[in-house]
Amino acid sequence: MALWSRRMRTPPAKAMMAFTESLSFDRALWRDDLDGSIAHVRGLEHTGVLDEADTAKLLAALDAVGAEFSSGRFEFVADDEDIHTAIERRVTELAGDAGAKLHTARSRNDQVATALRLYTRRRLGEVGNLALDLGETLRERAARAEGIMLPGYTHLQRAQPVALASQLLAHGWALARDVDRLLDTRRRLDVSPLGAGALAGSSLLLDPDWVAGELGFAGRFDNSLDAVADRDFVAETLFDLALLGVHLSRLGEEFVLFSTTEFGFYQLDDAWSTGSSMLPQKKNPDIAELARGKAGRLIGHLTGFLATLKGLPFAYNRDLQEDKEPLFDAFDQVTRALVAVRGLVDTVRFDEETMSTAAADPALYAVDLAEWLVERGMPFRRAHGLVGDLVRRSLEESKPLAELVLAEPALGRNAVPVVEPDLAGATRPKGAPAARGGVADQLERFAERLRADRARLDGTGRPTR
Repeated sequence: MALWSRRMRTPPAKAMMAFTESLSFDRALWRDDLDGSIAHVRGLEHTGVLDEADTAKLLAALDAVGAEFSSGRFEFVADDEDIHTAIERRVTELAGDAGAKLHTARSRNDQVATALRLYTRRRLGEVGNLALDLGETLRERAARAEGIMLPGYTHLQRAQPVALASQLLAHGWALARDVDRLLDTRRRLDVSPLGAGALAGSSLLLDPDWVAGELGFAGRFDNSLDAVADRDFVAETLFDLALLGVHLSRLGEEFVLFSTTEFGFYQLDDAWSTGSSMLPQKKNPDIAELARGKAGRLIGHLTGFLATLKGLPFAYNRDLQEDKEPLFDAFDQVTRALVAVRGLVDTVRFDEETMSTAAADPALYAVDLAEWLVERGMPFRRAHGLVGDLVRRSLEESKPLAELVLAEPALGRNAVPVVEPDLAGATRPKGAPAARGGVADQLERFAERLRADRARLDGTGRPTR
């Protein structure tokens, strides 16, 4: 039976209930609803609204319901409208008349908003830690890739040689920014709505600050209308997860390209690849491709929810029920992706010979050659033109670039080592972050960033009980 059923002369139409139900997805909030309800009951006792006996019965029933959910024994019934009414119904079955007092001075508006904030805070921490796990794997692979060079690309054209370690850490730094955004979003959502009621609080004595402390929130709401209507934290979370998904997509695209025969830089592990149902020779980078594909789904969740929010008046509207499915799915997809992509990165084999051969292309050192001239007093634009002319002639005349460098009066024998593959890697400045000599410092700075972010993630985010 719906909580509001006695207001109506006739029971709700089945089609109406089928359209408006949320139990099929909001049951994911069960532990968060229980945490909110326990804090609410204790808060009512704290202000004297509930006596000690009723409080004890309600807390015992809530603990029993939690045990049923944890063990998979909780049984839903046909009249359960959502997870919140299902829990209240079961608490009332267990606690008798005391159970009917559970919803005192509370609306589903502030109840749902509280549970959703608790859920989001919890899962932001989960995603943040998984992102750091992937970052750590990237750091480990980078540390083991000492001395390996490959071409770096702009416009998907070979540009300059880079250290494989730096290529991997580029993805790690993007993940570090993602974690920072997750933490920032968690800081802003760390506000308790409990006590706001339907929109204007309750005439009964409440202590929202005390309850906020019970739930581990940094503070409580300032405006009760805003408290029940605010879903900024959902939109921000969807953005954070979408951008994280975009970063995983970019990493996935790189793995797709570099594992092709045409590149041949990466060899994927069998356990983290798939085969073809028709073509016996195939090894497909499905994880990388799905990481790329899921990004579109995550972007869709964000844009769809923003459209839902844009025209809503204060305070609560049922439209806000549409916050949960995109949020839950975004969390699920990103957590699965982070685990799978980490396995992909952890097990990939780097073909050092193929990458090094590609990185030895003398044309990749053209800018080093121009800068060699700059160090000897030639204006850069003039040096750029001179070297560009040599590269063009090398291609058109099918002559080694080193041969043309040797014959060029402004360059000569002393400049040849710049474009000689066996020596060119040593010509990059030791501090250049993408060069061999600049990687060790970057690895240490990234390791420190991982340690600091792990400490920040573990610092808050759980109810005090």
